Amino acid sequence: MADVEMKAAETKGKDQNKKDEKTPEDAPKPAPLSPVAEIKSNIALIERAVSTMEPRFTHRVLRTLTALRKRIDATVLRNAIEQVYTKDVPEKKTLLSWLPEESATEQSMEVDSSAIPAKISTTPSPSVPVPEGEIYLRLLILHYLHISPATYANAMRLAVETVEKMQALNRRSMDPIAAKIWFAVERTYELGGELANARPLFLAAQRTASLRHDDETQASLINRLLRNYVHYNLYDQADKLVSKTTFPTSASNPQFARYHYYLGRIKAVQLNYSEAHTNLQQAIRRSPQPKTAPGFYQAVHKIFIVVELLMGEIPERSLFRHPVLEKALVAYFDIVKAGVRTGSLSQFQATLTKHAAQFEADKTYTLIVRLRQNVIKTGIRRLSLSYSRISLRDICLKLHLDSEEDAEYIVGKAIRDGVIEGRIVHEKGWMECSTQKDGYGPEVSEVFGRRIAFCLELHNESIKAMRYPLNAHRKELAAAEGAREREKELAKEIQGGDLDEDMGGDF
Repeated sequence: MADVEMKAAETKGKDQNKKDEKTPEDAPKPAPLSPVAEIKSNIALIERAVSTMEPRFTHRVLRTLTALRKRIDATVLRNAIEQVYTKDVPEKKTLLSWLPEESATEQSMEVDSSAIPAKISTTPSPSVPVPEGEIYLRLLILHYLHISPATYANAMRLAVETVEKMQALNRRSMDPIAAKIWFAVERTYELGGELANARPLFLAAQRTASLRHDDETQASLINRLLRNYVHYNLYDQADKLVSKTTFPTSASNPQFARYHYYLGRIKAVQLNYSEAHTNLQQAIRRSPQPKTAPGFYQAVHKIFIVVELLMGEIPERSLFRHPVLEKALVAYFDIVKAGVRTGSLSQFQATLTKHAAQFEADKTYTLIVRLRQNVIKTGIRRLSLSYSRISLRDICLKLHLDSEEDAEYIVGKAIRDGVIEGRIVHEKGWMECSTQKDGYGPEVSEVFGRRIAFCLELHNESIKAMRYPLNAHRKELAAAEGAREREKELAKEIQGGDLDEDMGGDF
């Protein structure tokens, strides 16, 4: 019985150990930090980055900015400032002055901070954080003031004061946060309707960042200036800025994605569609995930589709079925179906008039108007395949052109560009289309002969390029010489009669 009890005890012990082993896996995940606790932990990470001279901690904080700014409000910011600044210092009063006064309802609904999970760092924070922490709090307040038009004027004053304070401090450990500050400043001026007034400020800051080799700030400011120029359709100045500056190679992927997007817009306006297509492809590849940044993903694909159409290519149909792009690209899908595929100029004009407001809002209207020539070329190509001879008057009626002179000019240009094969008979007023060539004749035999010659030459070059084992012929020569020696010895033995005596004993 004792043995049985011991086995039972051992079994219970093993079961308990198995439960203990499963406990870490089955344990519930820790609850996410509250916004106040996350801000406090971010301030602790910034102080750690300054003390250890490791900017990676600051970059870790900035990666959470997009998700954090959606969760903050006046109460969260006020509580965070109160907990970060434990003493009454001028910086604390200045930061609180930018927030609206707390109402009685908010005071009654305030949550006890002791019930919230503690911050990540267990080291006690000083009563006054480093200047980088103050600039980070100003950045959060700026994003909060963007939520309502009533606070745009307040945000403008805070942006100007933050830039002056940041430039007066002149600390290299503040450079990663400065890049985000300039983005918030541009957004502030844009919402306030004074984006043009921010241009001299950006130009001066870009020169300073270039002299200090601050790559992240320099990349952010170049994108800010390009956006400023493109917003006001100053494409010549934007092109000069690109030619006079060098985008930092160490910039982050989001900055590179924006830069390639603006380059694509500039090249498209300058009729350089091949380079624009390449830049827009780079912007799509470097952009964040579609669900992370859907607005940018849609904006890039809108201009990308128009550039593909201007190049004479038809976008893939699966692109218009993407979950993020399906609703945003409805107007562009209609343009592709209406004119570019069928070559119907009237249908193209009707679709352009229907979606003109959206195209103007997307700033692609002027590029889509250029598609008229592509639609006409498509229509002429379809007519050349359908008719061996057609009058210019019928071309005017089918393509909805204004006059026969316009039709003659367009057909002549299409023939010169190689779009169609044919000729214009001006005296009779029609266009004669070349008949489709058969698959036989002297031209086909010449092409076939050239292909055979190419294949034979490729075969000969391949044989010449084959590699053989080194000194392999010497082994064959040695074997041949050995065979000759054996033959000579055999001949001598036959002549001497030695072989006959050995073999002829029985005879």
